[in-house]
Amino acid sequence: MAERLHNESEQGEHTPLFRLLRTVCLISAGLGGAVIFVASLTVTLSVVMRNLGFGGIRGDFELVELACAACASLFLPLCQFNKGHVMVDLFTLWLKPVIQRRFDGVWTLIFAACWGFVTWRLTLGMAEMHDYGDRTMLLRAPVWMVYLPAIFGMGLSAVVAFLQSLPMMSGAFRALEVR
Repeated sequence: MAERLHNESEQGEHTPLFRLLRTVCLISAGLGGAVIFVASLTVTLSVVMRNLGFGGIRGDFELVELACAACASLFLPLCQFNKGHVMVDLFTLWLKPVIQRRFDGVWTLIFAACWGFVTWRLTLGMAEMHDYGDRTMLLRAPVWMVYLPAIFGMGLSAVVAFLQSLPMMSGAFRALEVR
């Protein structure tokens, strides 16, 4: 980011909003990691069982597909919270830090709008999948359920980006600063 505050307490690091967002983002990423870990254990167990002649776990590849599809977006809120997305400020380096910060705020707000748009489209997609009744081939698991964590992750990313953009664009929102 263009401008860093000198004092960590000025950044709102100790505000209840900061702590709540950090906790929710960490839980989201932790849940995503736990599900992916269980999926990897399932695949490992299935491969070992096949090699020992017991046959694999029925639908193991479907479980991995569902787990990855469901949990990929659960990591995004923590990445957004930590400002871990790639930023290229090649064309704004010559500007004053305050102006750079305003630009960063505008782009973060646009990012929040994009997260919000994707959340909306995922919600429509989930409703369509639910109405259609689509299920996986072997396990017969409803596909629409995969959308729930994706909607949560994208929606939380939108909220985090929106709350990050406000203090960057105006000092009046400095109390909302989440990093």
